[in-house]
Amino acid sequence: MAAGISNEKYNHIDEIKNEVREILEDLIAQAKPMEGDVLVVGCSSSEVNAHKLGTFSSEEIGQALFEEISKVASEHKLYVAAQCCEHLNRCLCVERELAIKRGLEIVSVVPKLKAGGSFATAAYKNMDNPVMVETIKAELGMDIGDTLIGMHLRAVAVPVRTKINTVGNAHVVCARTRPKYIGGERAEYI
Repeated sequence: MAAGISNEKYNHIDEIKNEVREILEDLIAQAKPMEGDVLVVGCSSSEVNAHKLGTFSSEEIGQALFEEISKVASEHKLYVAAQCCEHLNRCLCVERELAIKRGLEIVSVVPKLKAGGSFATAAYKNMDNPVMVETIKAELGMDIGDTLIGMHLRAVAVPVRTKINTVGNAHVVCARTRPKYIGGERAEYI
């Protein structure tokens, strides 16, 4: 196996799937997204498995988390945008349908375990019609392992505190977005 790639079996797959589901359901309950909104997810399988970011990519963990996240997103009629690692400049794997609807420019690359990451690799393998895009402006975000998803959130990002904030050993941060407030002292906001 290549350096930095894990081929060991992770013993807590059901546990991490339950944790990610609980966090995501909590995020959705608080954020109240609309049908067709985008959830951007960054994920370090290394961090989930108690290793330093980018040092121990696990195909098994990436696959399990993508399955659970895409299942929950589908139940709530949300799109998933899977952020790649820094080696692919944090580009994203999305469904072609979403890229067309949002007018996103498709780029040519295929994520792999050490160039894209395990989560984006799983997304590319399992989406119905995956394409890669350079950027997106998502309404919701879930960052598993401090992978820095902020560049792909709409302005204005608002932190969402969920009941639990770890998946495996990885720290999780969630966000929703809201429209910008404009105007002065006479302005009223919704």
